[in-house]
Parts: sequence; C-alpha cells; structure tokens
Amino acid sequence: MSAIQTARGDSRTRAYGNRAGPGSARRRVPRSAGWLGAAPLLVFTAVVFGLVLGTMVYGAFTTPESAPGGARLTGANMSSSLQGPYLTALLGSVKLSAVSALIATIVGLPIAHVVVTSRFRALREAVLAASGVLANFGGVPLAFAFVATLGNAGVLTSRFNLLSHGWSLYSFWGLTLVYLYFLVPLMVLTLTPALDGLRRQWREAARNNGANAFQYWTHVALPVLMPSLLGGYVLLFGTAFSAYATAAAMVGSSVPLVTMQIADALSGNVLVGQGNIALALGVDMVLVAGLVMAVQLPLQRRSARWLA
Repeated sequence: MSAIQTARGDSRTRAYGNRAGPGSARRRVPRSAGWLGAAPLLVFTAVVFGLVLGTMVYGAFTTPESAPGGARLTGANMSSSLQGPYLTALLGSVKLSAVSALIATIVGLPIAHVVVTSRFRALREAVLAASGVLANFGGVPLAFAFVATLGNAGVLTSRFNLLSHGWSLYSFWGLTLVYLYFLVPLMVLTLTPALDGLRRQWREAARNNGANAFQYWTHVALPVLMPSLLGGYVLLFGTAFSAYATAAAMVGSSVPLVTMQIADALSGNVLVGQGNIALALGVDMVLVAGLVMAVQLPLQRRSARWLA
C-alpha cells in the first residue's frame, strides 16, 4: 500500500513539475529582459562618459599633433601635471574641498537634526525645499551675490569696515565661505534620510539604561550615522573639487585650483600648446574622484544595513 501511495505521489510531483516548468521559465523572462530596459542607459553612459574618458586618457599620454614627429606615446604630460604650479593647484583644490566639506558636515548635521525632530511640518518642508534650491545654486550668480555683499566694496564690508580687520573675499577662506553656501544645504539633504532612520526605541533604551543625551549621541547615534556622515563628506568633497564657475568668476587665479589650471592650459593663457597637459590634469582629477567613489560606495552599503 505504501508503495502504491509513493508511486502516486511521484506521479503527482512529476505532473506538477511539468506544469510548473513552463511557468517558471516564463517568470525568468522578465528578469533577463530587465537588462534590455537598462540598455539605453548603458549605451548613453558608454558614449558620453566612456568616449570622453578614452579621449582624455589618450591625449594625456600622447604628444600634440603639431609637435615635431606628430602624436606619439609619452609620459611627460602626466609627469608635468604633478610638478610645479600644476601640483600646487591640485593640492590647493584638495585642501579647499577637504576643508569646506568638513565645515559643511559639522554645520549641516545639527541643522538636519532640527529639521527631522521638528514638530512643525511646514518648517521641515520649507528647509528641505530651500536646501534643494540652494544646493544647485552656483556659478556666476553666486559669485556676484557674494562680491556685492562681502567684496572689497560690498554692502557688509563697507558697513562693518571688514577690510580693516583683514577680511578678504578673494582668498582661500573667502572662497571656502562661498562654497559653504551650497555645500551645507547639500549635506542637509544627504543627512535627513539617515536621521529619519534613527529609531525612537534606541533613544528610549539608552534613556532606560541611564544614558543622557550626550552619551546617546556618542555611543549610539553617531556610530550608526558615521557611514552616512563619511559618505556625505565624500559627496561634498567631490562637489567642491569639481566646482569651477564660481571660483573662476570670483577669485580667478588668486587661489590656485586645478580647474583654473585646466582652463588656462586649454585656452593658452600662460603657454601655448599645453592642451595635452590639461588632459593630464583631467586624468588626475578622475583618479581623485575614483578614490572618492571607492570610499563612498562601501559606506553607503554599510549605512543601509542599519538605517533600512
């Protein structure tokens, strides 16, 4: 009897398996066809970014067509991009980006915390809306606004006689202040979702165990938020590192920046025929951005495990 039941069970299993086979095959089709939906984006990325990057790398490791002997492979462009004023400009951009991103991270965290914990929904929406606008406000309009306000003949400069106290907008710290105008709102937008992910139960558990607010933040909240903070810092660093129009319109060459050096080399303001060195400087920037992204992506995955 048990043998007959086993045989019937095997036959039912085979029958259901046969009926499930085509269905499971049909269910696999959308999964494989999903790549077709991403194909236009992949093609666009390959053409817009891959073609530009390939051209830039080729130019960075070759001599100009107008050079004696024509275009040929060389490492002189990369070597020159890491020497003299080019190296100074690269280090200046890294310093400016690191300092401005650090200040924006420190200032943006409490602002984002106030927005998240506020009982007034209108305040949260207003701050987030303003942050979305200010984070994308830059270029010549931003430079003009600060020159008219804090320049040598600006309204606040003249009213409070800031020049006599050593203030100069056209300096490293002046440019840092201008960068904070769009970096702080960007950090607020970046940290708000992470602060929303902090569970109320964690604070209550810490309070029940006798922890005060300082101990909660140092032992619970900040360790959980640290990947998001570092990821936001990396994002701000990349944004400041690639900024060009604001610095070009405001300080010109008074503050050494790699973006200014690239513009001068391409336009021939200093020396003629330095276009390939400008491409080498672009490769240096891509390498720095690649290191930044290599740090950011693991941090994002780590923070997602805690704040999901």
